[in-house]
Order: sequence, then structure tokens, then C-alpha cells
Amino acid sequence: MAQPTPPPPRICPACDGFASAAITLGGRDRHGHLRTITAHCPACHGTGIARTRRTREGARA
Repeated sequence: MAQPTPPPPRICPACDGFASAAITLGGRDRHGHLRTITAHCPACHGTGIARTRRTREGARA
């Protein structure tokens, strides 16, 4: 008997799954490395997966 597979996680619609990006600040430090910062998607907070909100039918407000 086959086991049911869980549904795949929903990809964040704001970042399409690319939740973090390294952005150069321009220039290099004294060791020759590029100075970068990491920017995270504000919708999924850097996870790349959108949370699903389930509404219950008949639930009281």
C-alpha cells in the first residue's frame, strides 16, 4: 500500500523562492574582500516558503 506524500511547500510569491540576496556595498576592505550585506525577503523572512493561512469554516470571529 502506498503512503500518501505530503504536499510540497508553497514557494513565496514575493521572492519566488530566492529569499536572500548578497548586496555589495561598493569597494573592498583592507584584506581585499568585497563588503556585502545580506537582504532577506520581507514577506517570508528569508525562508523562501510562504505560510499558508487556513480559515476554519464555521469558526467564530
